[in-house]
Amino acid sequence: MAVWNPWHGCTKISAGCKNCYVYRRDAKYEKDASVVHKTSSFDLPVRKNRKGEYKLKPGDGIVYTCFTSDFFHPEADEWRIDAWRFIKERSDLQFFFITKRPERFYVSLPPDWGDGYENVHICCTCENQEMADKRLPVFLELPIKYRSIIHEPMLEAIDIRPYLKKYNDRIHSVTCGGESGKNARLCDFEWVLSTREQCIQYGVSFSFRQTGAYFRKGNRIYRIKRKYQLSQAAKAGIDYR
Repeated sequence: MAVWNPWHGCTKISAGCKNCYVYRRDAKYEKDASVVHKTSSFDLPVRKNRKGEYKLKPGDGIVYTCFTSDFFHPEADEWRIDAWRFIKERSDLQFFFITKRPERFYVSLPPDWGDGYENVHICCTCENQEMADKRLPVFLELPIKYRSIIHEPMLEAIDIRPYLKKYNDRIHSVTCGGESGKNARLCDFEWVLSTREQCIQYGVSFSFRQTGAYFRKGNRIYRIKRKYQLSQAAKAGIDYR
C-alpha cells in the first residue's frame, strides 16, 4: 500500500464531517483544517531516484489518494490538472480515492478521460440516507471504470437498493464503517447487516471495515478503542464475496 496526499485540508460540508480525521488531527497540532494547501508529497507518483527510476513501484500496492482532503475540493481545481497528469503518466499504478463531491467530477477533468482511466478507482461516501439520495444519482452516472460506495461514518440505516438494482453493473463494492474519535456518533450493527443483505440481494461485494468507537450490537452499546475497531469488524465475519 502507498499513500499519496497531494493536498490537505477540507471544509465541513455535511453531518459526516463533524468528527472527521482531518479536523481531529489538525486540532491536536493547533492547525486550521479548513485551509487547503499543497503538501510536500504533491508530485510523489512521478518522483524519481538518482538512477532515474520512479520511487513508487507497482509492487508497492494500491496508491490511496487524497485521504486528508477531497480530490474534487474546489480549492484544488488548478492543482488537480497536474494530479491527473501524474496519474496518467503512472498507468502502471492503481489509484484509489474517496469523495463527497461527485458533482464536481468534471471540473479540471483531463480531455482524454473518455470512459475513465483503467488505473483509477473512485469511491463515493454516503453517511446517511439524505447524502445517498443526493450523491449516488450523480456518482453512478459518471464515466468511471471502477467505482464503489462507502457508508463511513455510517450514521443511520441506509437503503441503496434502488441504486444497486439500477446500476448493478457499475458498482464494484459497498463498504460500511463506524466513526472514530472521542466524539464519535453511534453505529448500529443492524444498519450494517441491512446494507449487507441489500448487497447479497443484488450480488454486489460487501465489506464491514470498522466498528467505530461507539458501537451498538443488539441491546448492548460498546466503547471500542481505535486499535481494535478494524479487528472487531473483521471478527464479525460478514464480508460478502
